[in-house]
Amino acid sequence: MDLEGWSAHLKVFADATRVRLLALLEGEELTVAELSAITQLAQPRVSTHLAKLKEAGLVRDRRSGVSAYYRFDDAAIEPAQRMLWQSIRTGSDDPLLRQDAERVPAVLAMRAADQNWADSVAGDMERHYSPGRTWEALARTALPLLWPGDVLDIASGDGVLAELLSPHADRYVCVDSSPRVVAAASERLRRFDNVEVREGDMHALPFANASFDLVVLMHALTYATRPAQAVAEAARCCARADACCCPAWPATSTAAWWRPTAT
Repeated sequence: MDLEGWSAHLKVFADATRVRLLALLEGEELTVAELSAITQLAQPRVSTHLAKLKEAGLVRDRRSGVSAYYRFDDAAIEPAQRMLWQSIRTGSDDPLLRQDAERVPAVLAMRAADQNWADSVAGDMERHYSPGRTWEALARTALPLLWPGDVLDIASGDGVLAELLSPHADRYVCVDSSPRVVAAASERLRRFDNVEVREGDMHALPFANASFDLVVLMHALTYATRPAQAVAEAARCCARADACCCPAWPATSTAAWWRPTAT
């Protein structure tokens, strides 16, 4: 290997963040979001370093649905790179590396827990709401008569309702707690300039009081760990006391509508 090659290899390994990422990816296949959670670093920063590691031939990625999983590419690494990496790996005793390793089990447990119904049908949710999709036919008929203003769609799923309603709104904000579902919604709704898709918790919404004209929780309370808190947050964000609706389909009834009382 010539001097330029050695210099390039040394530059890759000279960054502490890249060493942390490689140490993690040597043991587990992880997404950007999971690496961010483990290292406590912003996702854009993690993505930047992963790109450099991939360019250097040290990591590979694979797609699974809307997610990309990264792994240390041991099969493709050059002998000189492997020797250099082993020297760094065995000679490093840093608290950050130990903390990263300790966080891995919890992140993997969260991944397993997140393989829920919403994730399994992300990008295809409209076929699973109701037989015959009667709700969609009714919505397409009624929506041209409405102008809902600024809309907040809580637990918005992969954007089925947003796709119908956003053309009639001034601004449409989707919030969902699943990164996979958020990614599917972003892809589905990217053609709408007035739509914003965000990852967030329905129990602690990151919006100011009375900042939306209409707030919708379409089947959201089914997934709420604290339904009363979720309803209170929806009401707080709604400017009108009669424009916060929470349709839900529990096992014992067909639909429940809640309207907050004006104070």
